[in-house]
Amino acid sequence: MHKFKSNKNTGWWKQGKTEPEPGDDAVKKAIRRVAEPVFLLNVDGRLAAGRGGTITIGDLTGPSPGAYPLCAYSPPLPPENLGDPCFKKRHNLRYAYIAGAMANGITSVSMVQETGRAQMLGFFGAAGLSPDKIEAAIYCLKEHNLPFGFNLIHSPNDPELEAAVVNLYLKHEIRLISASAYLDLTLPLVYFRVYGIHNDQNGNIVCPNRIIAKVSRVEVAEKFLSPPPEKLLAQLVERKMITTQEAILATLIPMAEDLTAEADSGGHTDNRPAITLLPTILALRDKITEKYSYTTPLCVGLGGGIATPYSAAAAFAMGAAYILTGSINQSCIEAGTSETVRRLLSEAGQADVTMAPAADMFEMGVKVQVLKRGTLFPFRALKLYDLYNRHESYESIPEKQRRVMEQDLFRSSFEESWEQTKGFFLKRDPKQIELAEKDPKHKMALVFRSYLGQSSTWATTGDPSRKMDYQIWCGPAIGAFNEWVKGSFLEKSENRKTVTVAMNLLYGASVATRANLLRSYGVTLPANAGSFSPIELSEIYRLL
Repeated sequence: MHKFKSNKNTGWWKQGKTEPEPGDDAVKKAIRRVAEPVFLLNVDGRLAAGRGGTITIGDLTGPSPGAYPLCAYSPPLPPENLGDPCFKKRHNLRYAYIAGAMANGITSVSMVQETGRAQMLGFFGAAGLSPDKIEAAIYCLKEHNLPFGFNLIHSPNDPELEAAVVNLYLKHEIRLISASAYLDLTLPLVYFRVYGIHNDQNGNIVCPNRIIAKVSRVEVAEKFLSPPPEKLLAQLVERKMITTQEAILATLIPMAEDLTAEADSGGHTDNRPAITLLPTILALRDKITEKYSYTTPLCVGLGGGIATPYSAAAAFAMGAAYILTGSINQSCIEAGTSETVRRLLSEAGQADVTMAPAADMFEMGVKVQVLKRGTLFPFRALKLYDLYNRHESYESIPEKQRRVMEQDLFRSSFEESWEQTKGFFLKRDPKQIELAEKDPKHKMALVFRSYLGQSSTWATTGDPSRKMDYQIWCGPAIGAFNEWVKGSFLEKSENRKTVTVAMNLLYGASVATRANLLRSYGVTLPANAGSFSPIELSEIYRLL
């Protein structure tokens, strides 16, 4: 047993039917019973846990008969108490937890349904999918009255697709989207937000459509927390997409009432450290709220690196309204990816990730964070980008390098690859073909982008012949998660379920938070008092 230390008493505890339990194990168990208060007592110089009974706080004049000195106290902290109540009420949630929208349907219909049933929020990964596939997911998710949302990704190279997806969401009355990878606000995004805005019978502004923006840059966060730009509102009025009155009302609301500070995450990321990013965005939130005199609270959550109870607890301790996970969900059985990818992710360490060129913003030099363990994709993708920068056409690349690409990457001649690429853009964006026929460098970029785009599909479908070309989006969170679950039932990918993972993180965050609160009283706790190892979901619900 560790040596008991306490700077002072904070009051008195008088037992009810249960006597105090001294010892390290009793203290640890009391902290982990998060649905009950924790009373830490001084019983003859030993630290003990009291259960039930009554306490008197601040009365240090002297004990009443049968009372013990109270050294530290923590109220109940079930997982549903974590996060901002305004955020949970706004989206009809019990838990301040989001399963983030991983593209190509990796955050699948099944995953979104499971999180919704658990009264968490999931966003379907619509990015990279055709409108037909997105619409099929809409029909599935609207069958049940569950919380859900859809992703909308910034598409600077394909604005028509972004507009088409927004129109699809409006047609089917999708009320909540996750806006990701935006560098600036776009007309379709603003249209989604302000569509249907009106005053209710009491004069209050009602805006049916909501956006949860995912950002990692302060300047982008400011745009989302501010009202829609008047320039874009004027364009919508001019095109008769909204009325003048609707445009006036839109100047009084923020583009997004909720915003996720995206730290070092998988996929599109600026690799920002969470411990500096979140406080900066929170301060910006407060500044903008005062500037525009918003009456509706703005909520800021945190994503990127959330993978263990300690990281979840840290996020909430810093003031996050909610937490968002992505990389760790991709290794769960509901993820819309292959078993091979789930296994590779379950074996990854924190250093097994790297940055690689993004397919959707290749020419702009934008990168995404991907797994490098077990695949050659990031190295091959970087080589393509280097060649694109150094040459004005595919034909100007040295013949030896062209042969390597055609043999290992394209597995066909460049012209054959171009014909396949043309087939894709004929359906998606025919203007790109016209540009490519005039500009050899653009033609080369489209073929290179084709390889990058297909590499993520090969991963999700599990194409065994393309295993070395798998593009698997993930951040270092996956390595931290794997280390935490090592030796537990969650070590194997086939046992990972999205809600089980989520509840373990939230329950463990409650334990860690309570331990830190107790330490703030000056009490030295037993070793590992705030740690939490994964347990079955049924056991968590029993404890709650």
